[in-house]
Amino acid sequence: MHNRQELISQVVVTAQQMRDIEARIFAAGMPVAALMEKVAGLISRRVHQIWENNSPLISPSSPSPPSSPSPPSSPSPLPTVGILTGPGHNGGDALVVARQLHFRGYKICIYSPFLKHKELTAQHLQYAQSLGIPCYQYLEELPDCDLLIDGLFGFGLERAIENTLATAINHFNAWNIPIISIDLPSGLHTDTGEVLGTAIRATHTLCLGLWKLGLLQDQGLDYVGNPELIDFDIPWADVQAVLGENPNVKRITKTTALSILATNFPYTNTKLSFKEPVSTILPRSPVTHKYKEGHLLLICGSRRYAGGAILTALGARASGVGMLSVAVPESLKPLLVSQLPEALIIGCPETETGAIAQLQLPAKTDLNSFNAIACGPGLTTDAHVIVEQVLESTVPLVLDADALNILARMATPPFPSPLKRTTTILTPHAGEFTRLFPHIADGKKDRIKAVREAAAQSGAIVLLKGARTAIANPQGQVWINPESTPALARGGSGDVLTGLLGGLLAQGILREIPVVHIVATATWWHAQTGILAAGKRSELGVDAFTLTQYLMEIVKKS
Repeated sequence: MHNRQELISQVVVTAQQMRDIEARIFAAGMPVAALMEKVAGLISRRVHQIWENNSPLISPSSPSPPSSPSPPSSPSPLPTVGILTGPGHNGGDALVVARQLHFRGYKICIYSPFLKHKELTAQHLQYAQSLGIPCYQYLEELPDCDLLIDGLFGFGLERAIENTLATAINHFNAWNIPIISIDLPSGLHTDTGEVLGTAIRATHTLCLGLWKLGLLQDQGLDYVGNPELIDFDIPWADVQAVLGENPNVKRITKTTALSILATNFPYTNTKLSFKEPVSTILPRSPVTHKYKEGHLLLICGSRRYAGGAILTALGARASGVGMLSVAVPESLKPLLVSQLPEALIIGCPETETGAIAQLQLPAKTDLNSFNAIACGPGLTTDAHVIVEQVLESTVPLVLDADALNILARMATPPFPSPLKRTTTILTPHAGEFTRLFPHIADGKKDRIKAVREAAAQSGAIVLLKGARTAIANPQGQVWINPESTPALARGGSGDVLTGLLGGLLAQGILREIPVVHIVATATWWHAQTGILAAGKRSELGVDAFTLTQYLMEIVKKS
């Protein structure tokens, strides 16, 4: 279904996996020097494009006064580029980039603080100097630059950066000029994104060959800048040989627009472009009816948190689910009816605190009558009986917010057996995750390891919210959503996701779509909506209710 380029763009590797893949390439006969020349050529072309595209913003030259007429369009002056080189092959890549930019007419200066280098890197350093490119060992000698290219360390760094090199990196960060890192910013741990002492704060990161896991971990995001993949034609057979041919076993996948739109639904046109609207890939039969498009039950809200019920229901509405039933405390029923006249609002007896005391479903209806259930937003922990009840049902279940807090109170490690049910999806943020899985260490340090362990122990699909939301199934496969926005750091945004996910789940189950793909789709849709809304209103202008209004913009026909 996919071409090689799309498959490559979804693969995420650890440092050891990348070593193994490169070892296969070199063992097959690819000369290291030839590959270095090829990679450096791709990098230098991209560096030139970045400078040309962004130079009006980052050029040191002063802009014309507002009253002056616009000058005629002309190429931007080429900058002075500082090349930061390390002792390994990442430094060798940087030195070849230095030579190629030198021949393009850039003014180049090299910072090379190491006395010993790998043989090939040392040869490139010698050749650069023979071309008259100045090379400096000490930071104080390096002239002012307009742009830095970071080739100090590639993947696999394990030790903390200290002493004079740490001082130099902090100095470069303080220069407040663009920095383009090769493969990943020097100082970041390849797998976890942890800052090892200090690290380069890149404005762009040109990741080589395959996505490195640390670039997609929350703790490294402040240093990555704008990441992009430089594909240097790694054979797909070598990727499969190292990662395994079965993508459903312990593989880490970066979701992309095309992977969401072209693989997660069975009626997809495989020629879709990346900008294809969702509405064109969810065709409905002309003789369908509401119950063929899924029936979702939401159990949410309390007198104290009425808004949670509304936001969750509005998220579900946007999913296109055929039938939506919403169980809320009786006192909230008029409010929900006014907001969602098309939904079936079920008023339930409530506790003295305004929580749902018991479910009171329509006649001839029980929990197993629905295609999916989503439970938790605004519920309060007084509704523990309700969570216990839904765990006994057999339909796919989404648990969020207070349902997770109730579950954490019920849990005794490794986890309660009710989660070993048909399908359970847990959607915690970091705090809820810690309460649910207190025995999982380093949840913040290595989110991918933590979410994978949580899914294995609980038997549930776990969606760990964050700047880079991670999803894991019990078999060990992980999906990472690579794009989001701080605009979603608002109360109620997660409630919207729960409703959207529940609605997609109710529809997807009927179409026999793999559940984890449905979860990835909801996460992608939610994040893309936040990005779209922030672009139109600013990051500060996207409250959760506004977010629900933009959900349909993603599915609107272009």
